[in-house]
Amino acid sequence: MPNRSSSWYEEAVIYSIDVEKFADGNGDGIGDFIGLAEKLSYLSELGITCIWLLPFYGSPDRDNGYDVSDFYSVNPKVGTLDDFLTFLHSAGEHGIRVIIDLVVNHTSDQHPWFQAARRDDMTRYRNYYVWSADPPPVASGAKSIFPGEVNSLWTYDEVARAYYFHSFYEFQPELNAANPQVREEILRIVDYWIAFGVSGFRLDAAPLIIADKGLEHANPRDPHGILRQIGGYLQSRRPGGVLLGEVNLPPEASDAFFGEGDQLQLLLNFMLACYLFAGFAGEDAASINQGLSLLPEPPPGCGWVNFLRNLDELDFSRVPEDLKKKVFEVFAPKEEMRVFGRGIRRRVAPMLQGDQRRIELAFSIIFSLSGPPLIVYGDEIGIGEDLSQAGRNTVRVPMQWSAEKNAGFSGASTGKLCQPLVADGPFSYKKVNVADQSADSNSLLNRIKRFISLRRNQPIFTKGRLVRLSAEDPAVLVHGFEDAGSLLLLVHNLSDRQIKTEINFGGMQPKGFRDLIEDIEYEGLKEPRLELQPYSYRWFISEGNGT
Repeated sequence: MPNRSSSWYEEAVIYSIDVEKFADGNGDGIGDFIGLAEKLSYLSELGITCIWLLPFYGSPDRDNGYDVSDFYSVNPKVGTLDDFLTFLHSAGEHGIRVIIDLVVNHTSDQHPWFQAARRDDMTRYRNYYVWSADPPPVASGAKSIFPGEVNSLWTYDEVARAYYFHSFYEFQPELNAANPQVREEILRIVDYWIAFGVSGFRLDAAPLIIADKGLEHANPRDPHGILRQIGGYLQSRRPGGVLLGEVNLPPEASDAFFGEGDQLQLLLNFMLACYLFAGFAGEDAASINQGLSLLPEPPPGCGWVNFLRNLDELDFSRVPEDLKKKVFEVFAPKEEMRVFGRGIRRRVAPMLQGDQRRIELAFSIIFSLSGPPLIVYGDEIGIGEDLSQAGRNTVRVPMQWSAEKNAGFSGASTGKLCQPLVADGPFSYKKVNVADQSADSNSLLNRIKRFISLRRNQPIFTKGRLVRLSAEDPAVLVHGFEDAGSLLLLVHNLSDRQIKTEINFGGMQPKGFRDLIEDIEYEGLKEPRLELQPYSYRWFISEGNGT
């Protein structure tokens, strides 16, 4: 039987952008859609096929825009609706799709719905939120998203004379997804942005939308039915649209969010990111293989989105304590590098001590796995971090375009920038920037371009069958893809030592290989032993294998 064709999002290379930190087009010190549109040629040349935008809606901005006060407007600091549409159309002309954050677990307490709800207990908006007149219940398993900062899930409102529920900050009251009117509002938001041409949504805090709130009227009778409703509506309005879910749960619980492919098509692979860094910390492949083995097989048309970092913290709350401890000791030894007792608030390059070999190795793994790869803006050049910033802002530093004034991010005076630049140390914009790396064929930027090009030009990544292989040396991670007699072999040396190791092909007998990275032909892998330099990686393809 021929293999099925892949959906566009299964073959996507996703790039995550915080608009206000990416490029300032009007010179006010804040990134905006004008600046972002001007950088689309860069993203196209990099090989990006899908941009994921963090929230850019109307907001008081007390939580990086996740406290939405108007789902139908663009925050004036990043531009106008016309600016957004110009960017969106230009992205399409560059062959880049756009997905945006759908933040419907909660609103800002400044949202008109909440303001109406607290002032009048007879308005329909009252039941848009979750209220309790008496000392509120505590739902089984419910806990604050920000332990240590927010210690209660309920806050008393003097105007409403009742408690309201919130999983996030107290200024983010939770929407009552059990209310059909709230679900209709969600579909209207989806409809509005789909009409402009976005290709889908990243669904924020998906498990919390359908979670037990501790009150019968706020607990959906068919929780996953809400996700099917959103997914079904999206497909009816934009066939082929995608829902990318933020589902930070153990793998056995995450699987239900795919459904039969009728809920969320893609899930962020939070678990694997933790096991990857455990593998880097111990320089052993066993941790990474363990992380891969935990993942349920997605239904057809669905997949896991693999990443090294996102723009929140690297969250270790779902992994064994000994694994978390090992990673923290190596990659977050100082308290200022940690957050909420569960996460690491650092960028990839500083975690790997700026060693380009190790950074390339890490990205090689991400780009060689089954499922779309995700890059956070700036990681393709090895951008740094600012640990003096509060919370998650440590990783949301302005993009570094050049060694010129303000890193080429903005023409404003330095004091007007939305956040200070990384101006000192090994990750200073004078040492790490797009302009310099574009001119250097051996730079990290050009290596990442190569990974993207190779992945996009090898259909076996999405059409092939993943095969688990093994190596004699425990520091070597090896896996492959098989399709119609071809074998793609991916080999990674996680250690700082030179290794000569035997590869176990599991009964397959490859007859000849081509090295995709170096574009060299091999008659065969001798013995079959492979020599690997410290922190090196090899991508081989063999056309026509025996069994």
